[in-house]
Amino acid sequence: MIAVLGLVVGVVAGLLVRPEVPAAVEPYLPIAVVAALDAVFGGLRAMLDGIFDDKVFVVSFLSNVVVAALIVFLGDELGVGAQLSTGVVVVLGIRIFSNAAAIRRHVFRA
Repeated sequence: MIAVLGLVVGVVAGLLVRPEVPAAVEPYLPIAVVAALDAVFGGLRAMLDGIFDDKVFVVSFLSNVVVAALIVFLGDELGVGAQLSTGVVVVLGIRIFSNAAAIRRHVFRA
């Protein structure tokens, strides 16, 4: 319940404050959000499977975001940032949909 309350407070604060994202960080924000969503869906799946570990979740969440941002940064430095960003989104998207399918099967038994 604390996590849901924190999420609601964070969303409301973001809507009210409307923070400015620095231009240097803009290319990394969507990738970081997708990486974070991958960790959240993985954590939800693990919780439904009965194998959730909060330490694993936090490490997964942070490492997903950092590794995805580093891949995009490396792509920017090599001049292929758009291609690597697309690759990261595709890979993480596949993982998100795989976890979503497992969650759906678990919840609806279908």
